[in-house]
Amino acid sequence: MHTDQAVLAVAVAVLAAALVLVVVTLAVVGHRVRQLRGLVEQLRDDVVPAAARARAAAEHAASELERVGDVLGSAEAVSATVDSASRLVYRAFANPAVKTVAYASGVNGALRRLFLRRSRVAR
Repeated sequence: MHTDQAVLAVAVAVLAAALVLVVVTLAVVGHRVRQLRGLVEQLRDDVVPAAARARAAAEHAASELERVGDVLGSAEAVSATVDSASRLVYRAFANPAVKTVAYASGVNGALRRLFLRRSRVAR
């Protein structure tokens, strides 16, 4: 065998080994790609419904928050109305109530003096 033939035989052997290596690598990569597709499908099957449920829950929460905002607005309006009404009642009745208490106190003092004088005179 000549050296040219030996070099050619070695080159063919190396190329054959490389070809086997490439085929094995492609087979492993193909297997991994199939596994990855299966995982992606499983993930899609799990995540899409969960995302839909999360979206529905978020929309429901948003509508509930809007209702709570409306209730708070109504509560603030009622609070303002009650505050105004209590101020009005205070202004309407404070002065007459003070005058009535003062008058009653004055009458009480006058009656006490009147009855105390009579009891002193009677002794």
